[in-house]
Amino acid sequence: KTMGFFTCIKLIMVVFNLLIFLGGGVLLGVGIWATVDSNSFVHIFVSISAETATQILNVACLLIAIGAVLVVISFLGCYGAQQESQCLLITFFTVILIIFVAQLVGTVIILVNPSKIRQAEDELKTLLKPVLQEEYGTNEQVTKLWNGTMNDLKCCGLSGYEDFINSNYVNLSHVYPSQCCNSTVMTCTKTNAQASDVQGCFESVLALIQKHIPIVGGVAAGICALELAAMMASIYLYCQLGDAGSMH
Repeated sequence: KTMGFFTCIKLIMVVFNLLIFLGGGVLLGVGIWATVDSNSFVHIFVSISAETATQILNVACLLIAIGAVLVVISFLGCYGAQQESQCLLITFFTVILIIFVAQLVGTVIILVNPSKIRQAEDELKTLLKPVLQEEYGTNEQVTKLWNGTMNDLKCCGLSGYEDFINSNYVNLSHVYPSQCCNSTVMTCTKTNAQASDVQGCFESVLALIQKHIPIVGGVAAGICALELAAMMASIYLYCQLGDAGSMH
């Protein structure tokens, strides 16, 4: 029975780490794609400013780093379980424990200091507004991206029609995007946009996220549960191998 349970835990470890490997591979692939593909979304922002492009590329590099770490972790766990290596198993346990603690600390910091969230929101607005001001209506990719977002979420700009004031689009066309006015308005002038008072897309996205918080929370809880299960499985295998070694 003990050997059967031991084998079962080994199998669970292998399956779990294959999932980690797939997840890491996806993040790695997205990060590499965003960094090197000239047609990717990153290069939409390159013409705005070097600082903006650098910040977005930093996110892509972060995805590459996280993906690479996950791939290495999955190898440690899978190979360690398969080869019954105590060294690899305890290394896997330690890395997962560090990640788990970091997640807890990050969650506590966010809950205790909600102003950090507002600061992050303001920084994101500062990052995206120049794109809207300078590229909307002149860059086909940016225009399609924003039109799709505004149509789907029934919103206007980041914070509202004010984001288009003195923009290249308004300066060239002398009208505002139709999404910034009620559907009954024929021409979306500044006066009509002001009267329509269409909500900004940033607030719409936040509302959408808040609406799906239970799902996000469930996914986060599931990830934490998997991490705990992985730590328990790895430490169980480690202890069993230690007991078997001491018997010899």
